[in-house]
Amino acid sequence: MEELKNYGHQHPLLMLNEEQLLGNGNGVVDCSRCGEKVSAPCFGCVDCCGFYLHKTCAEAPLELNHPFHRHHPLVLLQNPPSSYTRCVCAFCDETCEKFIYHCSCGLDFHIKCALFTFNIAERNLKELEHVALEDPSFSEDPSFSEDPSFSEDSSFSSENDGGNLGKCFACWEPLASYTYFSLACGFNLHKKCAELPLKMGHVCHRKHPLVLQFNSERLSCKICQVTQQRGFLYGCLPCNLAIHIDCLSPLPVIEDKSHQHPFTLLWRQIPFICDACGTEGHHVAYTCGTCSIMIHKKCISLPRIILHSWHIHRLFHKYLIHNEYFESLNCLWCHEVVDTELGSYFCSDCNVIFHVNCALKMEQLYCIVSQENEDDKSLDIPVNSITKVLETNDDGEATLIEHFKHKHYLMLSDNTREHGDKCCDGCLLLISAKFYHCSRCDFFLHKSCAELPKKKLFPKHNCYGNPFSGLKLFILTSDCMFKCDLCRYLSNGFSYKCNECESQLCLRCFAPILQDDVKIPGHKHPLLIYYDYKGQCSACGKDTYCPFRCKDCNIHLCVWCVVRPIRVRHKCDKHLLTLTYDKINDYAKYHYCDICEKERDPKNWFYYCETCDTSAHVDCILGKYPLIKLGSIYNEGEHPHPLIFVKKFPYYPGCVECGDPCEDLSLECAEPGCNYITHWKCEKSAMLW
Repeated sequence: MEELKNYGHQHPLLMLNEEQLLGNGNGVVDCSRCGEKVSAPCFGCVDCCGFYLHKTCAEAPLELNHPFHRHHPLVLLQNPPSSYTRCVCAFCDETCEKFIYHCSCGLDFHIKCALFTFNIAERNLKELEHVALEDPSFSEDPSFSEDPSFSEDSSFSSENDGGNLGKCFACWEPLASYTYFSLACGFNLHKKCAELPLKMGHVCHRKHPLVLQFNSERLSCKICQVTQQRGFLYGCLPCNLAIHIDCLSPLPVIEDKSHQHPFTLLWRQIPFICDACGTEGHHVAYTCGTCSIMIHKKCISLPRIILHSWHIHRLFHKYLIHNEYFESLNCLWCHEVVDTELGSYFCSDCNVIFHVNCALKMEQLYCIVSQENEDDKSLDIPVNSITKVLETNDDGEATLIEHFKHKHYLMLSDNTREHGDKCCDGCLLLISAKFYHCSRCDFFLHKSCAELPKKKLFPKHNCYGNPFSGLKLFILTSDCMFKCDLCRYLSNGFSYKCNECESQLCLRCFAPILQDDVKIPGHKHPLLIYYDYKGQCSACGKDTYCPFRCKDCNIHLCVWCVVRPIRVRHKCDKHLLTLTYDKINDYAKYHYCDICEKERDPKNWFYYCETCDTSAHVDCILGKYPLIKLGSIYNEGEHPHPLIFVKKFPYYPGCVECGDPCEDLSLECAEPGCNYITHWKCEKSAMLW
């Protein structure tokens, strides 16, 4: 009986045959190195302490000079390096938990993966006698799983498979022709990938031979520009070049339902510009002689029609667009110029255009329209919030209306002198220009808020973070308190609520998000959303992602600052305060807040009264609850009477809940004789948070 003093264990190990293995743990034991089920012949601990090793794992060298990684030797470690949070095998892409082959350049392998690929590189196919040649149709044949040799206990069908059934572990393309398949090791391998030459010359790189290797430098493929993280590929170390196995032997002719003619392979020595996406290509091009276009292989299957979360209509892929369709030729995503003589996605209804790579950049932001649904169109049919027009003026404007969110008639007015201190019950901003009001109660609506549709299709929304699946229906509501999902403020104004996930947006946030650009007073250029930009907000100084930006003026605004009210009232001044970003003066003594008396950053926006020279921090003016209307009724608590939102002072009665004076926002009972008063923070429902 062969005895082995083995690395990683304190006791000697004995070679066990099948009978001896069955006598130890009923024959169902795991290898202490690779974690796979052990089969005879194998090694077991002489003291029967439960330590077993495959024969190949026991004989694995402590240092392996792998032909696919000639830079450094692979060193056998008992555990992954302590600096790792997670160790992933560079061949099978599964987690390594113990005993790995490790290289200082960051490559890690399971023992079985390192030895399996070593045998391939060394053409040691005798070592792969346990691998049976199978027809690739097994992946589509339901009877395959009924084969008695295919058990659920095999590593191939275990949880560690990672969804790799039907993929070649060398090139990570779907299985084709033949594959070397192993139940014991759990690998799929094309027959051609097991027989690849270690070196080869190729027309796409004539300077040096290409060498079969692991992608230790994480290089993107010179032909398809995709980075393959696992398996192996061909590379040239002097030129820092990598090419996928599959990219070296592309199909000579490809047909796709998205194009009426077949595409023919053309090898090129110089780069070309793809007519489908407008970006550079290398070596492998496909041409359509009938249409006189040359494109990437990957662009052959570009979706013809997509729905994108940043536009309400469908976008169509075209190889050429006539300029007269457009006023602007800037991509809606990156705002750079789109060459309309090359491929793009566009909407002829709105003159909206995307670079192909911008439209398809993030899979969760678009969905493909299938051929069956190409003729269907989602129509945004507005339903007016004004349920009845009772009177109109000579210009046809509705002067007396019924609104579905108020029980009394509303009258049109422009008398801001009389009602200028009132807030709109829809957006909670001060009344301005024309507005509707109720003569019987304190209810006001901007004309624009009163005319909002009851229902609106909203593109820029993914329910619960799910991938984009089409336009979502939002319903105009004002039924209860809510927290805006964008600005995160509590509000009792109007909101648009998603009909599926019930997320809500206040009117201040809903309006700018629907637009492709916004304008702010005092700035001559529109601000555009830059989806990939990160930086500091020019208004508040905080870090922001996906800001509204003016590239010409180097201004970046977060969404919170874009929706700030321009004019507000505050008890600190009898006049209206205006949101200001100009330097009023250069004296340091003026850079203090007149409310909190702390220093202001002169670079940040603030509220200012020119008449009284009052200046204050934005947050000091707006407070914690800028979207809760004082004097409005709150009916959601447990108190038997209606409660009214008020702002009190320290000498008012204490809160019935906590006993402290009711400063700032509070709720007071509207019933005469009832002295109930409580802080809003004591009353608010936990579900809002």
